[in-house]
Amino acid sequence: MSNDTDMCAEDSIAPVLIANRGEIARRVIAAARLRGLPTIAVHSDADTHAPFVAEADAAVRLPGVTPTQTYLNAELILEAARRAGARSVHPGYGFLSENAQFAQAVIDAGLTWIGPSPESITAMGSKTRAKEMMAAAGVPVLGNLHVEEITADMLPVLVKASAGGGGRGMRVVRDMDSLEREYRGAAAEAKSAFGDATVFIERFIESGRHIEVQLMADAHGTVWAVGERECSIQRRHQKVIEEAPSPLVAAIPGMRERLFEAARAAARAVEYTGAGTVEFLADETGDFFFLEMNTRLQVEHPVTEATTGLDLVALQFDVAAGLPLPGQAPPPIRGWSLEARLYAEDPANDWQPSSGELTRLEFDDVTSTFSGPAVPGVRLDTGFEPTLGCPASVGTHYDAMLAKVITWAPTRAEAVGRLSAALRRARIHGLGTNRDLLVRILDDTGFRSGQFDTSFLSPQRLAQLSRPLAEDDALAVSMFAAAVALEAKTAAEDMPTPTVPAGFRNVGTTTTSHRFRHRGEEVTVRLQRSRGGTAHGTETATGAVALDVDLRRGSGDGIIVRVERDQVVRPFTVHTYPNGVIGVDSGQGPVDLFELPRYEDPSQVASQGSLLSPMPGSIIAIHVEVGQEVTAGQILLSMEAMKMEHAVRAGADGVVTELPVAVGDQVDSGRVLAVVHSPE
Repeated sequence: MSNDTDMCAEDSIAPVLIANRGEIARRVIAAARLRGLPTIAVHSDADTHAPFVAEADAAVRLPGVTPTQTYLNAELILEAARRAGARSVHPGYGFLSENAQFAQAVIDAGLTWIGPSPESITAMGSKTRAKEMMAAAGVPVLGNLHVEEITADMLPVLVKASAGGGGRGMRVVRDMDSLEREYRGAAAEAKSAFGDATVFIERFIESGRHIEVQLMADAHGTVWAVGERECSIQRRHQKVIEEAPSPLVAAIPGMRERLFEAARAAARAVEYTGAGTVEFLADETGDFFFLEMNTRLQVEHPVTEATTGLDLVALQFDVAAGLPLPGQAPPPIRGWSLEARLYAEDPANDWQPSSGELTRLEFDDVTSTFSGPAVPGVRLDTGFEPTLGCPASVGTHYDAMLAKVITWAPTRAEAVGRLSAALRRARIHGLGTNRDLLVRILDDTGFRSGQFDTSFLSPQRLAQLSRPLAEDDALAVSMFAAAVALEAKTAAEDMPTPTVPAGFRNVGTTTTSHRFRHRGEEVTVRLQRSRGGTAHGTETATGAVALDVDLRRGSGDGIIVRVERDQVVRPFTVHTYPNGVIGVDSGQGPVDLFELPRYEDPSQVASQGSLLSPMPGSIIAIHVEVGQEVTAGQILLSMEAMKMEHAVRAGADGVVTELPVAVGDQVDSGRVLAVVHSPE
């Protein structure tokens, strides 16, 4: 087919309305630009100033902030398409991407749906029906179980939402006492997330490997199995690190061919077109079972692009425009690629999400964004671009993912090493993230050897892997460097000079104090300063000496503090922000601080025993009442934030004396939710 014909075919879908937000909206815009296709963004009020809105050729406001009001409102999106003159709709992933009714409504409106047919989505939308179809097509499946037939010797089992995805509406049951409760809980979560409370039960394989096959199919009968990915590193059944190819598949002769044939059979069974993914659960012998088919683009599609050189979004445009795939087979797999999902969350605290202002998000050695990489290096896909003086707002209405960090290299060892180094050296300030966990996973000997499964992040291992990269001693020196930088910065503002000696005074040795908050705890750092300007260590950073402070790089690039300890000199880069956020980066690990006033305001101190809201969200259940005795760890309330349910637990034994909230209340971070009085 000629280039002119290709151009005419793709003109038929321009302009493209993107029914999504954040990094996937930016990813679609990037591919559309390469095809010369104008784009239209839709956005909630919370996303008015988001990068994807500015990058689109046109934008239409969806009034409101919640997903239901905006990105899940099919009627509003179709009206936006009509007003803006769109000729096609790309749904991205999540939201309405696997909604057959929305796909049909797009087609009925005379627009091109950039995705599989509504019939294919419907066929795979019900996981119970999909498993029946896959069994008929010869694809290996795990049988469904009924709640009333389950006995203790069948445990553990997995309760799973029929219409779900992303780990929502999914519960592992390990004892009979919790079966009914978890079954009802999964159904309620599925109803809230997907509007469908249908759940099913299947055998849970403890040491399974999550393997998936990327498909691309055109309307001319060609079905590509583009490559497999491994997504076994998960939290709450949501993927954390993905890679292509799979270490398991690469190690077992013939497994890749069997996987690809099963995936192609699945696609042909539903006459699939466009991009899709068939997910399997495999064991260490190479046997595998069908889990589900995602009838859309996957979050982790960049690792397949990196190892094949394909642009999967551009191919979605081609297929939607009626063009055939360029050949009967996809390009061969080359090298290795990994993707880490950087979330605003605290893995050590029940994966509690963070919200607020993201003041900095910078990575070194980025070779590409939203495509490739074509050469060994780092690809960064993010929906956020905070700048100095203009932080990015991370709210509670949408997913907590800040960025996808992708590496590609000729070997797995090099790709893993590049990703670990990129995350370790990144400057991420303002919000707590899972960065430390990601680095420790990538550096784990089991992971590096390819010996892992879906139970990798067990509670015991998570406790070890979620430890901060900056251990206690490194934390102490980092806080010392932060205090030195603050004093040098103040001195420079009073009497500007290119380089300011740390703590210079005309008097003898003096001591000053600085108060910081770190991971919810308040810390006081005291500096001892000599007449010559040298700042000496604190009680916790004994022996540390600040040799010099370099302000010449300016506030945009941070303040460099060189600290000597035990005859070893290390540089610490300190970034300070007007909102009190301080980021300290060094080879010993990143440290996030918040500068507190020197003197505490008594009116801001919560009464003893108060349980404060860890994040903005809504109260969905209260499990206790005033006057009730509770024990440490007992769940008092349940909150919903960032699409997930979170438990608020008692910190100690005692009696509930106050419950100042009710079900349905919207609460801000730091609000008192309950007060538990503990006996002396």
